Order: sequence, then structure tokens, then C-alpha cells
Amino acid sequence: MSTRYAFGKTVDAGFEPTVGKVTQALAKEGFGVLTEIDVAATMKKKLGLDLPPYRILGACNPQFAHRALQAEPEIGALLPCNVVVRTGTKGETIVEIMDPGAVLQLVGRPEIAEIAAEVKRRLERVLAAV
Repeated sequence: MSTRYAFGKTVDAGFEPTVGKVTQALAKEGFGVLTEIDVAATMKKKLGLDLPPYRILGACNPQFAHRALQAEPEIGALLPCNVVVRTGTKGETIVEIMDPGAVLQLVGRPEIAEIAAEVKRRLERVLAAV
């Protein structure tokens, strides 16, 4: 499954085990998880809504982030790469990853496009490993 700004797939595992697998796969590709947002818990707390599990992981590869920031200091507004693990409408577990090429094309610089392409290749390997 993919959109203009993300790519992903449905996996044969539960929500929490998938969050763990995604985190491990990210680490193998040099990414750390800088932020973790529990969207369902936030919606419950702020709006009183009961939603299925939905977590956003803010993934960052320090080497690529440094290169991008050196080339374009303002690019921090587009970082980190978000990885979503969520429960779908039929109870399935879905992993979706922001396409760095789609987002970073906004910058319009060839050196940033090169970084985005390598980051995407690594994130595709993360998805394949889950």
C-alpha cells in the first residue's frame, strides 16, 4: 500500500509486537526513535474518544540528519521520519512510513534528494523486515 507521501503494509502480528519489530528493524538500519506518540491515548485523554491502537514513531538516522542539516539548516522542520503502527478497521496491524522523497522534494535541492533516496531505501528495508 502506498500514497503520494507514505508507503506501508499490513503485517501478521499484533500491535505491540509489531511496534517492537519496527523499532528493532529501524535500529538495524541506523535509526533511533526520538519520539513516540500514542495517538489513541492522547485522543482518549484530550477528547474522551476510544480509538484503536495508533502509534507514531519519530525515527532519525543521525548521519543523514546531520548531512541534511548541514545542507539546509531549516530542514529540521521536516524531520524526523514518521513511522506509524496502527490497528486497522478489521483489527489488522498496519505499518506506514513517511516517504522522505515526497517530503524532502519540497526543498528542491539535489543534495537533499540524494539523502532522501538513501533514507527511503533504508526505510523500505525496515518495512520488508517487519
